[in-house]
Amino acid sequence: MSFMRSSLLSRFGFAACRQYSGGGGVYPNVPLSSPLPGIPKAVFASADGQEKCETKITTLENGFKVASQNKFGQFCTVGILVNSGSRHEVKYPSGISHFLEKLAFSSTAQFGSKDEILLTLEKHGGICDCQTSRDTTMYAVSAEVKGLNTVVSLLADAVLQPRLLDEEIEMTRMAVRFELEDLNMRPDPEPLLTEMIHAAAYRGNTVGLPRFCPVENVEKIDRALLHSYLRSYYGPERMVLAGVGVEHEQLVACARKYLLDVKPVWGASTPGNVDQSVAQYTGGIVKVEKDMSDVSLGPTPIPELTHIMIGLESCSFLEDDFIPFAVLNMMMGGGGSFSAGGPGKGMFTRLYLNVLNRHHWMYNATSYHHSYEDSGLLCIHASADPRQVSFVLMTNVILFMELERAKTQLKSMLMMNLESRPVVFEDVGRQVLATDKRKLPHELCQLISNPGGLGLYRPAIGRCPVDVFVLCLSYF
Repeated sequence: MSFMRSSLLSRFGFAACRQYSGGGGVYPNVPLSSPLPGIPKAVFASADGQEKCETKITTLENGFKVASQNKFGQFCTVGILVNSGSRHEVKYPSGISHFLEKLAFSSTAQFGSKDEILLTLEKHGGICDCQTSRDTTMYAVSAEVKGLNTVVSLLADAVLQPRLLDEEIEMTRMAVRFELEDLNMRPDPEPLLTEMIHAAAYRGNTVGLPRFCPVENVEKIDRALLHSYLRSYYGPERMVLAGVGVEHEQLVACARKYLLDVKPVWGASTPGNVDQSVAQYTGGIVKVEKDMSDVSLGPTPIPELTHIMIGLESCSFLEDDFIPFAVLNMMMGGGGSFSAGGPGKGMFTRLYLNVLNRHHWMYNATSYHHSYEDSGLLCIHASADPRQVSFVLMTNVILFMELERAKTQLKSMLMMNLESRPVVFEDVGRQVLATDKRKLPHELCQLISNPGGLGLYRPAIGRCPVDVFVLCLSYF
């Protein structure tokens, strides 16, 4: 034994001869094929390739919908989604939804400040967030399952009992001004282009209304205006309490306790004031010229580029053509000139093969699909030298190849995204809010695999109007 130790020491050094001990004895030499002594037997979750547990939905007496999807794990994501967004601000100054997003999870009737809310969530390992879009406002919390009662109580208080103090509104004004200033100075123009392409497509109506608060409206928005808006759009019949990783009966019990007979701080809702306008596609051209020569964060100036986005009217997410448009968007693909060549980053998509791969001066070429309850937009965004970008886009907008690869890629992206609990939560909430039901992932994959054959794709492309609209944003 001493000879072997000396041999190891001479060949491999002292580390090879070190003896590990725990609790006063030598660590047991247990092979990897055997379980460690004293360790409880592991219990593994089983799956058969499809979700056995369908999304459960319950509608309370006041019209509030409760939807849940059980999911293995000790953490859950729970939130309230409201059928309210910038498209509903027709009778109000634009920017109210933007303000509500910044004011979310501030002081309430139960909590004196945002710090109290965060400290309460911290006890359950939780975080909170609020996001608004053109048609939906989403309040969400991720925390331990055992804190579900506290989480639903907090959500109900944040949505229905916000104090909206003068100092909080003033701080929100400062935050909105800073965000608007940052938006106009960012070298990445995608948020601004998305905002302007909607303004050009639906000029002055519904989803064409500003997603961000215009500068001239920052001082107009006060507590009375916010209460007036909330009274119209924050009724229980326009809300969904969605949860992922929770038992449905437990979530319904919490909803009945905290959301059934609660009177909002702004009083009874007035459903008659809800705007029911349908999106009216207008088309048009919007051009903006900006000087970006003095906003670079480093010594290297921002490159001289022209950013163009071309939009074609598509369909709503309630129509049969929605899946074909999603496959078409995936088939077009694209990306930035740096990232597009990497594995899984669009190297076989049409925009990469026919634009980025053939023209070295192309900085970006990406496809986007925005879909709403009553309309949609299929967009192509390109960035390049001002003398070249228009020609490349107009000769490569619609190409019809490699359909099966696009279907497979879309299904892969869908399943990969739905591995994340917050993504599942948003999927459950948005589908139930819009359709009162939810299509499970395997149902969507079947629709992607067999969307009715190629015949569905030709009408989808053919419905695009002749008067396409172009949005140009030149950086000099």
